[in-house]
Amino acid sequence: MNKEDISRIIEMAWEDRTPFDAIKSQFGLGEQAVKELMRKHMKSSSYRLWRKRMYGRKTKHLGKRDFLIGRHKSSDQNKL
Repeated sequence: MNKEDISRIIEMAWEDRTPFDAIKSQFGLGEQAVKELMRKHMKSSSYRLWRKRMYGRKTKHLGKRDFLIGRHKSSDQNKL
């Protein structure tokens, strides 16, 4: 993988509402592979912070989500 791909994977992994399934479909890496990539390419303190943040987060797993669309849309949006 090139630097741009690795950077994008790390960015997607940090995003709260980007599920691991999206990373897998785009880059072919499952959850465990993403964890290994993060551990390898991040400082250990940053990796620990990320793992603490992701632990038990429903939004990172499509099967655990209680919503279908990952973005909030205001009821006032597009009414002007």
